[in-house]
Amino acid sequence: MKINKYVEDLKAKSAAELNEELVAAKKELFNLRFQNATNQLDNTSRIKEVRKNIARIQTVIAQKNA
Repeated sequence: MKINKYVEDLKAKSAAELNEELVAAKKELFNLRFQNATNQLDNTSRIKEVRKNIARIQTVIAQKNA
């Protein structure tokens, strides 16, 4: 149910807020990839989680633009 709550929170945000969140998520993914490459990342499943969150944000943005 946490995912549904996250998506509902995304749907309540404006387009500008969604874009800010998208940029932040992409930066986090970038940093996680670097940590993984240098063997500093302990929780590798976080990469998958962030990628899915980016997709969720992009989906909500597309729905708002449609």
